[in-house]
Amino acid sequence: MYNEEVNAERCVRALAAALRTTPFRTGLMVIDDGSVDRTPSILKRLQSEVPSLVVVTHEVNQGYGAAVRTGVQQAKLAGYTYVLFMDSDLTNDPKYIPAFVEGMVRGVDVIKASRYIHGGGMISVPRYRVAISIAGNVLARNLMGLPIADCTNGFRAAKVDILSRMPLHEAGFAVIMEELYYAKYLAKTFAEIPCVLTSRGGDTLSKFSYRPAAFWAYLKYALMARLRRRPRLDPDDRSMA
Repeated sequence: MYNEEVNAERCVRALAAALRTTPFRTGLMVIDDGSVDRTPSILKRLQSEVPSLVVVTHEVNQGYGAAVRTGVQQAKLAGYTYVLFMDSDLTNDPKYIPAFVEGMVRGVDVIKASRYIHGGGMISVPRYRVAISIAGNVLARNLMGLPIADCTNGFRAAKVDILSRMPLHEAGFAVIMEELYYAKYLAKTFAEIPCVLTSRGGDTLSKFSYRPAAFWAYLKYALMARLRRRPRLDPDDRSMA
């Protein structure tokens, strides 16, 4: 979360309710990425009311990528098998969590929510954003060479032991593609679940930038995959042999 005082409580309560229906050990972790509005105080109050809630705070805003890395580190320390990433504005509906759990039960390494398979879609998203997303994902899918129709969707789950081996460094949303690039070499199984994305209302400080540099930050990982440029990992990591 970053300056999500409008959505923070609604998000936490909706996710906590969804997790209570899951017959496995679960936890709800919020990475407060240096919020300067009322988000920290709201989360502090909710911690006394929602037992599953863990809040990890970045003192200054570091970006989405840093929040992802912190979440993975904390999940590993807590001994979880999977991490499921969600946006805090509830444009991703918690009702899809059971479908992710089904994939986890099957032991799938990487599970992505998809707007571009049967049953998926977008509601109230501006047409220009839809067009850019569709075009970008067609290109990314063909370059990546993975059985994934929606490469850029941030609503995804993966095994902690795979994520923790990824030397992720992107600060922004491009970490989603960086993560998928490493997953191409570290993961063996992939799955998608259909989801319908909605558009959040109002202004937000965490919107995706449509500048050329932002597109390149995404595209470069798909190009590296196409060119078969294998990532450099710890030499002691034998998973890519």
